Amino acid sequence: MLVNLYFSISMYFLYNITVYIASFVLKIIAIFNKKIHLFVSGRKNVFPILEKQFSKTDKIIWFHCASLGEFEQGRPVIEKIKSQTLNPKSTFYKHKILVTFFSPSGYEIQKNYAYADAVTYLPFDTKKNTKKFLDIVHPSIAIFVKYEFWPNILKELESRQIKTILVSGIFRSNQFFFKSYGTWLRKSLTAFTYFFVQNKTSKKLLKSIGFTNSTICGDTRFDRVYEITKQDNYLQFIEDFIQNKYILVAGSTWSKDEELLVNYINNYASNDEKFIIAPHNITPNGIENLKKAILKKTTLFSDKNIDNNAQVFIVDTIGILSKIYSYAHVAYIGGGFGKEGIHNILEPATFGIPLVIGSNFNKFLEAIDLVNLKACKVINNDNELKSHLNKLFRDKGYRKSKEKITKEYILKNIGATKIIVNYIHKKI
Repeated sequence: MLVNLYFSISMYFLYNITVYIASFVLKIIAIFNKKIHLFVSGRKNVFPILEKQFSKTDKIIWFHCASLGEFEQGRPVIEKIKSQTLNPKSTFYKHKILVTFFSPSGYEIQKNYAYADAVTYLPFDTKKNTKKFLDIVHPSIAIFVKYEFWPNILKELESRQIKTILVSGIFRSNQFFFKSYGTWLRKSLTAFTYFFVQNKTSKKLLKSIGFTNSTICGDTRFDRVYEITKQDNYLQFIEDFIQNKYILVAGSTWSKDEELLVNYINNYASNDEKFIIAPHNITPNGIENLKKAILKKTTLFSDKNIDNNAQVFIVDTIGILSKIYSYAHVAYIGGGFGKEGIHNILEPATFGIPLVIGSNFNKFLEAIDLVNLKACKVINNDNELKSHLNKLFRDKGYRKSKEKITKEYILKNIGATKIIVNYIHKKI
């Protein structure tokens, strides 16, 4: 017992020393690295921004997201709460919302997010920073999204008896918490009042180390993408282009994805098929090379006059892909041949269409589920893509069976936001 206590104290001390050293080293690296520069310089103004935005009498709900992906999971909860802050009858009346990010990739894109009263970086996890941060923010509740477990912040939240929850949580057996040497970090989890986790494995792992205060309620991103189906997805230029033809939409494609698609379009596509390709990178050279590689008539979003008689439409802009997916009979999602893996598979899935991806998808639970359900096809080469796309195009019954599975999967997994918001209602 004493050995474990000594080990925990030693590890906690070592952690704090490491944080101080890392913060110093990062300042040096920031001189030479643009991303690290944003990471360091962005934290300089955190406290002035918070002091300007919040007063001691404000009621604040704090959301923390590691990066953009976690933000998308927290977003349905944030927006549901924000919609009630002007309602005198709501528990959330006059509450303000703070969103913090760890990484520049999240903060830089969402720093002007309209549903938050303030968006900042999370300060470095030192004892001094943590105390100052919570003195200013004094949240009614702290909400961490998916993961990010900072020992000093969690320890101080627990010390101040601030209710803290995890939403869309995922735990894996290789995390420190579940190792014999992870006892000191495991203690940080006692700060959480409740865990809303995505799957049975996470709940089981938490139970194995003594935490039974958890509920499986799934991933809030399902609620986020389901809302897309209810919005106005009409795009006149897409309506004009498709001309009641069979449509394949390829979203967030990289070079390997495009190589496979171009081969299919050039050599196997029927004249009754049309293709809409939205590349991940829309650099002029990349778009020009893609257009040149396609032997069929091709038009661009940026063309002064879009050619509606073209067979291929290249979307060389951003921000409209989710709407375009609503027109698809089948969706190809890019990234599956790259190191990071596939891009967002839920946006097309929410429209209940068959899905096609590359082989790197195992980091994404929803992709694993849809592959196992046979609503999503994994392809590795030209022949596999040709065979599957031909079958989808020619066999309507086969295509409809995939559509049904995808729709049912989305509907089965919505509802996490409502469960979480109802819980927060009761706790603040």
